[in-house]
Amino acid sequence: MTVRVRLAPSPTGNLHIGTARTAVFNWLYARHRGGKFILRIEDTDRERSRPEYTENILEGLQWLGLAWDEGPYFQSDRLDLYRQAIQTLLDKGLAYYCYCTPEELDALRSEQKAKGLAPRYDNRHRHLTPEEQAAFDAAGRIPVIRFKIEDDRQIEWQDLVRGRVSWQGADLGGDMVIARAAPRGEIGYPLYNLVVVVDDIAMGITDVIRGEDHIGNTPKQILLYEALGATPPNFAHTPLILNSAGQKLSKRDGVTSISDFRAMGYLAPALVNYMTLLGWSPPEGIGELFTLDLAAKHFSFERINKAGARFDWDKLNWLNRQYIQQLEPEELLAELIPLWQRAGYAFEEGSDRPWLLDLTQLLQPGLNTLKEAIDQGAVFFVPSVTFDAEAMAQLSQPQSATILTYLLEHLPSEPTLTVEMGQHLIQQATKAVGVKKGATMRSLRAALTGAVHGPDLMATWQILHQRGWDQPRLAAALKQVQTAS
Repeated sequence: MTVRVRLAPSPTGNLHIGTARTAVFNWLYARHRGGKFILRIEDTDRERSRPEYTENILEGLQWLGLAWDEGPYFQSDRLDLYRQAIQTLLDKGLAYYCYCTPEELDALRSEQKAKGLAPRYDNRHRHLTPEEQAAFDAAGRIPVIRFKIEDDRQIEWQDLVRGRVSWQGADLGGDMVIARAAPRGEIGYPLYNLVVVVDDIAMGITDVIRGEDHIGNTPKQILLYEALGATPPNFAHTPLILNSAGQKLSKRDGVTSISDFRAMGYLAPALVNYMTLLGWSPPEGIGELFTLDLAAKHFSFERINKAGARFDWDKLNWLNRQYIQQLEPEELLAELIPLWQRAGYAFEEGSDRPWLLDLTQLLQPGLNTLKEAIDQGAVFFVPSVTFDAEAMAQLSQPQSATILTYLLEHLPSEPTLTVEMGQHLIQQATKAVGVKKGATMRSLRAALTGAVHGPDLMATWQILHQRGWDQPRLAAALKQVQTAS
């Protein structure tokens, strides 16, 4: 049998990291077993579903490299199929019209709460006579359709992650609504548990891999599979992604959508790698850096943890740094150019490419995320700089004015500044002024960048000299020192 798995996101928000991690596990299992990964958009929540969220989901999966084999299918295009299934359940006597009003259900819940009971529907309309139904119709009541759940039924399955799981029918909240209200004889808008099952049957899904927050739906869905004459698929309920406090990661924790991670400067291979590690332990010898294809070769449910996986920013940043270091400079530059453009930095991609590539190689060793290149690269895109407190303290040293004066008088006129030329000038300035080499280099860095810390000084100086900005910056720093004194 060919393995067929599916990702079924709801377009009620952007692609969440929890949904994306579920996509990763589905994709890995499908590739490991030579099966199919199917994308299905569950857009039956008409009030909250938005086309822009659908687009975000599709773009996010494509960016992550999680190509689907079939789809995307849209549930809103398949309403007739769901209504046929509901009619089948009605015809079999496994579903019925329920006329309870919201007020009656609220009163029932209040009564149960007062008695310390769990809220559940008491199945009061399961056996209405035709006369009682006609009376409700005449009174203007509009029924929902409920699926019968027997209290004494025990539902079990062998979960691929959690082992044997068992539920009692009495714990499922009573007969389940499977279609919204509509006049008797019609079938209202189908609801989640019903449409999921109908789609899984129609699409031949063999394995349902999803987060453990869905585990309460599984016994209800198993009953629906059986009622519709189908064999339930295998189920695998994966651990949730938790925040630092051990609670489910949510929007309150800040960044949770894949588009947010992308905007922050995380690379897709790094993020996929990290999401795979959120709940799955690679076998010995694989290490923590791996491609999707390598992970697929070794993927198994036995190595998925039952406990929740805590999100660790430090670990993600470390992984992302490793992937940034592995990029060729041209590849990294292609990632950085759009970020610098969105930041408003002015440059010509063609004529400025040589120094942009030099800048990329200069910044690359220190980047945890692509976005850090915006601030770290800022001094290379604006003619003048602002001196921070440490830079001003350095420039205020008694020897700094003399150092800057010497450097200005002896700057090479050549358009290209070699490492040898720069080092020689620093040595000459150090000797002429009578200071230690470190003082000369700190004063030079402060004048060129407005700070006393940063990437390699010689490489920085070379780029600024190529731009023709080292002379005016040294002059501006000298003027600042002279004015302050």
